[in-house]
Amino acid sequence: MSTAPPTPATQSSDGARSLANRLRKNLRHLTRWVQREGIHCYRLYDADIPEYALAVDVYECDVRRVHVQEYEAPKTIDPDKARARLQEALPVIAEVLEIPREQLYLKVRRPQKGSAQYEKLGAQGNFYEVSEGGNRFLVNFEDYLDTGLFLDHRITRSLLASLAAGKDFLNLFAYTGSATVYAAAGDATTTTTVDMSNTYLEWAGRNMALNGFTGKPHRFIQANCIEWLQQAGGSQRYGLIFLDPPSFSTSKRMDGTFDVQRDHVALIASTVRLLQPDGVLIFSNNLRRFKMDRGAFPDLIIEDISRATLPKDYERNPKIHNCWKITREP
Repeated sequence: MSTAPPTPATQSSDGARSLANRLRKNLRHLTRWVQREGIHCYRLYDADIPEYALAVDVYECDVRRVHVQEYEAPKTIDPDKARARLQEALPVIAEVLEIPREQLYLKVRRPQKGSAQYEKLGAQGNFYEVSEGGNRFLVNFEDYLDTGLFLDHRITRSLLASLAAGKDFLNLFAYTGSATVYAAAGDATTTTTVDMSNTYLEWAGRNMALNGFTGKPHRFIQANCIEWLQQAGGSQRYGLIFLDPPSFSTSKRMDGTFDVQRDHVALIASTVRLLQPDGVLIFSNNLRRFKMDRGAFPDLIIEDISRATLPKDYERNPKIHNCWKITREP
């Protein structure tokens, strides 16, 4: 990327100046909270101004690095105008956050269907260490659509850590294993991390090793989670399970498709089979219009904890995820 100094926001359009003002306002609003809570990675801006439909995430690692995601403009928007606004926004973000352009990474976020959601964007192989909740994680800004750490689940991960002591922990659709790291740090007896992607599973192993969690108590299983649940034997039960499936999925490694709204009843039912009698299932997804079919589970206590797991930096986007705490009736 160009390292040329950005055009000062004061010399830009009214829109760019409005964006700069909003970024500065959000920084002032979040700075004390970030410092008090010891947070190093956070969302600064999430399409606050409709004309600048971006998500801006700040990562304090070796230096400050900023991950910018552009929400794909609807077809009703002139693509040239959308492009112009983006080109206007990037130097403003760099100026306000006081970073050179090579520390700013841009992605375009569009609805992912089919195998496209698994495609690699690059092969730079640059990983950077960040800290969250006293744990260490590797993030990648260039090669994938997401960085490897879903910041909206910061509180969810802390909840898992608080519930994990003395439990056998299962992480399904585990991605890069950040929830497993938290559970291990919370003194889980064992951890089992399951994901279909070998790339993400290896990443999870690196995250665990970075925090000193290696050896037999920590298993990593490459498998289609739905098939694995169906084939899981009756001998292993878990005291704590994190189930965070995609909204929609299909790939060369699975038959048919997965739709979280359509398939959540069967998915939860097969997961609950692996819970110990007093076990806890934390179920989450990112489908904005998701509706839990409570009537399908008369023997379960289902508590909506979506609001309780919404971090301060995501308050402008309360539908970022749904989250449920599920236990058996006593």
